[in-house]
Amino acid sequence: MTEHRGALRGPIALTVVVGVAMGTLTAADLPRRHASAPAAAASAATADTADTASATEHARLRALLRRLTTVDGGPGALVAVRDRRGGTVLTSGVADVRSQAPVRGDSRFRIGSMTKMFVATVVLQLVGERRVVLDAPVERYLPGVVRGNGNDGRRMTVRQILQHTSGVPDILDHLKPQEILKDPLAHRDTRDLVNIALAHPPTFAPGKGWRYSSTGYLLAGMIIERVTGRPYGDEIRRRVIEPLGLRETFVPGDASRIPGPHPRGYVRPGENAPLVDLTAINPSVAGAGGEMISSGADVNRFLDALLGGRLLRPAQLREMKRTRPTGNPDGRAYGLGLESRPLPCGGLYWGHSGDMFGYETVAGARVGGRQATVMVNVDPGGTDAQSDDMKAAVRTALCE
Repeated sequence: MTEHRGALRGPIALTVVVGVAMGTLTAADLPRRHASAPAAAASAATADTADTASATEHARLRALLRRLTTVDGGPGALVAVRDRRGGTVLTSGVADVRSQAPVRGDSRFRIGSMTKMFVATVVLQLVGERRVVLDAPVERYLPGVVRGNGNDGRRMTVRQILQHTSGVPDILDHLKPQEILKDPLAHRDTRDLVNIALAHPPTFAPGKGWRYSSTGYLLAGMIIERVTGRPYGDEIRRRVIEPLGLRETFVPGDASRIPGPHPRGYVRPGENAPLVDLTAINPSVAGAGGEMISSGADVNRFLDALLGGRLLRPAQLREMKRTRPTGNPDGRAYGLGLESRPLPCGGLYWGHSGDMFGYETVAGARVGGRQATVMVNVDPGGTDAQSDDMKAAVRTALCE
């Protein structure tokens, strides 16, 4: 849901789970590889080389997962890797600090701002159908919605809200976590969230800067609904989830439960504070900016289909991948709901990160190559080292 990290400030009136369990790598699910049989013509030497490379890669990933659940302080962690041969899921630590149950390889979890990739995909499908124009003002689709305190939907475009160049203030800067945690099961109306953000001046004039803003994606979800006449979640299901057979992916709306096997989601309310279990939350607080649930395997399949041109026409996929620098020293650049980062082995990977109460996620993929998704079940309150090691796991998985 957010790019903001670190401990929550202020008191939280919730039951506190005492203690953090520092797990080691579990044996039940690890490693799990679902791969097709090698071609009959493959030589034994080639197979041995591939097995050695795979074992080395798994050792590096295991070391990073172990670090995430020891030094970095996460209860549990998961990395799912997929290529043309099949998929591997590695886990570490615990899904539940009370029962000490291990993280399952088929876990579902909240994916936070990875939701933006799905929302942008649907908007770009509508662009391909000539029902939305990327460089048209937001006002055309949401008349009178973006107004006040210098915010003006007549001056910002659909492209700009998807690329975080509109200047619209970020709802996450103006919605205190403590307010959410007072009543985590409460419904939050999208228009109300937008109005909270619009009570503040823009961060810059449209097109004159870059700053991450989940408010833009709340507006994008509203545009989908206005153009199609259906909730944006229904359009994601109809256009993306069902065609790809993503059986572990959901747009939950007001449902606070995560369907199927899942780790508990925790927040850490202060440095060295015990964990708070926030698995159950009404995700309408994130809406089109970050409410979705998925699994590592499903996110990887989605990225493969997206970058492989199965969801967007070539012109719209090119627009999605037209990036601009974000100012991050790691070379991060942002397109339309999709970001790129350089790989140490050369080239770029495409994907997104996500933060939603209880879960931090990172996913990336190489065009025509591997995909990798990483999850740790604590957020907010995860350390900067946790975020860095999650990205390192994606890079390790993608660099063969």
